[in-house]
Amino acid sequence: MKKDILAHIIQHPVIPVYYNDDVDKCIDILKSCYQGGIRVFEFTNRGANAMDNFKAMLNYRDKHLPGLILGIGTIKTEEIAEQYIHHSADFIVSPIVKPELAAIAAKHGVFWIPGCMTPTEISTAEHLGAQLIKLFPGDLLGAGFLKAIKPLFPTLKFMPTGGVNLDDQNVKNWLNAGVTAVGLGSKLFDQPSDAIGDDWLSERCNKLLNLFKDFQC
Repeated sequence: MKKDILAHIIQHPVIPVYYNDDVDKCIDILKSCYQGGIRVFEFTNRGANAMDNFKAMLNYRDKHLPGLILGIGTIKTEEIAEQYIHHSADFIVSPIVKPELAAIAAKHGVFWIPGCMTPTEISTAEHLGAQLIKLFPGDLLGAGFLKAIKPLFPTLKFMPTGGVNLDDQNVKNWLNAGVTAVGLGSKLFDQPSDAIGDDWLSERCNKLLNLFKDFQC
């Protein structure tokens, strides 16, 4: 199952990272991203309604959005990880490297993406069985950091999250550095002032996915 999740992320490498207290807004965002080609989505455990909203999104996904994997981010404790795994999260993302989280993910066969900022943290995560590393915060580390350290970890894959810009050159810089995927938060969901209609998010997602496809061709 874990190999299937990684393969799915490699095939669909643009990952929205989102939270909202309003469950209807969450589902609307999920639908728009899906319409734009998104097939991997990270909801974050960052508010009082996180668990209820995540369950509602999973229910909607199961009924209406085939092929979408839905994971949960901002997981820092074993108890919270267990709860979301119990409710069928497809993967868990943590902003930290924590052996207890690695153990829980392994026990349940759930894909775990730890957040790292240094070569030591990356090495620790690799030792704990991680296959995909979240580089966080991406804007502070930059593509040059990944390019420098990637040869040290030839079997690992990397995903910058936090501050990844939407302009073509920034994405291409990360691609040239060797990313497998990118996690996109507030910048992805910032509606442009000149947007007409409700399709801008779907179009933005589609454009980003096409950048990856063009690079791989």
